Amino acid sequence: MATNMGRATRFLLVLLVGIGALTWGAYAVLTRTTRDWFVSDVDLRARLAVRSAHRALVRRWSAGDIDEVREILTDITRDKRIMGARACTADGASPVATEAFPDAFSCRSIMSQVPARTRDGDLVFSATRNVTGGTVHLSVFALGSDAELGVIVLAHDMSFVERRESTTKNQALLGFFVLALCASGLTLLAAWLAQRAWAHELRLAILGKPTTAFRALVGDVRELVDSLLQEREGDANATKWTPERLRAVLTQHLHGEQVVIVANREPYIHTLGDDGRVTTLHPASGLVTALEPVLRACSGVWVAHGSGSGDRATVDEHDRIRVPPGEESYVVRRVWLTDEEERGYYFGFSNEGLWPLCHVADARPTFRAEDWAEYVRVNRRFADVACDEVAVDDPIILVQDYHFALVPRMIRERLPRATILTFWHIPWPNAERLGICPYRTELLEGLLGSSIVGFHTQQHCNHFLEAVDTFLEARVDRETNTVIHQAQRSLVRPYPIALEWPVRWLDGVPDAATCRAEVVGSLGLRPDMLLGVGVDRLDYTKGIEERLLAVDDLLTRYPAFRGRFSFIQVAAPSRTRIPRYQSLNDRVEELARTINERWGVNDYRPIILLREHHEPPSVFRFYRAANVCYVSSLHDGMNLVAKEFVAARDDERGVLVLSQFTGAARELTEALIVNPYDLQQAGDALAAALGMSEVEQRERMRSMRRLVADFNVYRWAGRMLVDAAQIRRRERLTGRLSKWGTRRGEP
Repeated sequence: MATNMGRATRFLLVLLVGIGALTWGAYAVLTRTTRDWFVSDVDLRARLAVRSAHRALVRRWSAGDIDEVREILTDITRDKRIMGARACTADGASPVATEAFPDAFSCRSIMSQVPARTRDGDLVFSATRNVTGGTVHLSVFALGSDAELGVIVLAHDMSFVERRESTTKNQALLGFFVLALCASGLTLLAAWLAQRAWAHELRLAILGKPTTAFRALVGDVRELVDSLLQEREGDANATKWTPERLRAVLTQHLHGEQVVIVANREPYIHTLGDDGRVTTLHPASGLVTALEPVLRACSGVWVAHGSGSGDRATVDEHDRIRVPPGEESYVVRRVWLTDEEERGYYFGFSNEGLWPLCHVADARPTFRAEDWAEYVRVNRRFADVACDEVAVDDPIILVQDYHFALVPRMIRERLPRATILTFWHIPWPNAERLGICPYRTELLEGLLGSSIVGFHTQQHCNHFLEAVDTFLEARVDRETNTVIHQAQRSLVRPYPIALEWPVRWLDGVPDAATCRAEVVGSLGLRPDMLLGVGVDRLDYTKGIEERLLAVDDLLTRYPAFRGRFSFIQVAAPSRTRIPRYQSLNDRVEELARTINERWGVNDYRPIILLREHHEPPSVFRFYRAANVCYVSSLHDGMNLVAKEFVAARDDERGVLVLSQFTGAARELTEALIVNPYDLQQAGDALAAALGMSEVEQRERMRSMRRLVADFNVYRWAGRMLVDAAQIRRRERLTGRLSKWGTRRGEP
């Protein structure tokens, strides 16, 4: 007994000493790392403050206007952590300083540390010094090349760092002391119980039935991650992407230039009813869902095909109409197509050729010479309309999707100085598959008329670069993802598309409980029914057949859900002139009928197929009413339905089952990710979703909602516009323009 006690004592002493040493070492590393972070943050704040006032400082400094320089420095020091600022001439004189700037730092000593070679506005050096009363950090910025005008020095009060380090030290020591005591006792206890208890728990975990201890561990980790994300979110509140911030980016970086969007789909469709009245519809389009909030935020012109039966009746003499109704924040410029043009350009080349070419969904692309001729002709018409809608020779034009692969080059020929951002909303095929297309060279050259070519994922960018490298004589810089072709430089970037946040369509939508009551009432379902929902255009890439078969598998292998679960499939008709889509419609209807006959008893309908267009508020009611949303795309660029479902669930309930073949699966990792071709895996996922606890639903949904809120559509557009601004600045500074010359229309 004494021997055992001695061993236990020695073990505890070694454990305590080891934990103490680790505590001290961890504190030292934490302190050093934290201080480095604070210093970097201070320098960044200083850089932003000086950059915003740089031009005014140089102008007033060069003019010798000392009073104005003093006012600018005083404005800079309004930041509560910047205690003072001083301007120093190149010879070490100090003509101006704010009152609180420490006297311990002279201009002569500061200028002696400035390197001989500097760039105008650069942070030339920074240093932390101890002075009477605390610690001060200096950030020194050059005025003029090689600091020919002198420097601006910002002094930062670093006492807050010392206070935080002291608090961190105390908390760390206390925490590790408590941990040491707990660890000692638990370790001794675990040594006695380990063999039997852990073997039992491991066996249960392997069988897919984790014990409470394992679930608690998972919960603790998720709680910690949520806490860290909330802290980061709190620090970043000032940089949330909103319509106001997007407008500010456009004003700051691009001087508020007008934005022109070229897209096949219009954001508002006007239709004529039998009574002659005009109705406004919102198309079932992910492109419209993403882009319409951007143009409402930035204003500008949306050039689109006027496809509605009432579109001509609503435009002015220039084929324009201001939208949205009641807000009129931007203009839609409609382009009219003949039946022959629409058949060849849209239904033919775009959707029987490019669409199946770009989607790996077991469909053979069809290319016809007459369709290609219409595609070229219509692309030229849209390019000409876009050019006619701009008032300057260097506009910002956003070309959207596979319908207009040739438009960027056509615009570039007329407007060499335009900044053209092309976004390809569907997947881009690898080079081998692209080789199927007889017009691959023309498509690539057309897209490379863009300043920036954007895709949803880096994989699609890689496929595009591979295709350029295979089929064109071009220089591909894979380090910077840049293509240089015919003297035109094009950046290739991933920009995962997103939703507006908050989603405006939710303003008039009731809460989840009310939506559920309305949906089950309108469909004649029992109030206690479990509901699934799918929302898609009726397209073979969306995996609607596989989705219904997964529901059939669920009911086959999980009898408990028979009579208790109904899946609502909202399927807006799409491209009904194409035989493949007509066949899909018939197969989906037949499959839904077969499943309902197999499992339907009395009034029970396991599949509720709604083959009609639904306006966004109606769609969001379905999202809020559902227990589970299943997105089963066989191949997709992003898929915004998944993000819409997450955005709708402000009650933090509901489960998303998501195909691994969507771009969204790379972001919404808390969804239940499945292979839609594996019907048993999909059926298991549906069963897991319907049986998931409210706690786990909340943890998963809260994490996904945070991501959808942070990475919203304003951030998506802002990133592209900032990248465009950098391109414009580089071209203006270097004086380089495209090969067509510096004047509009010069050969």
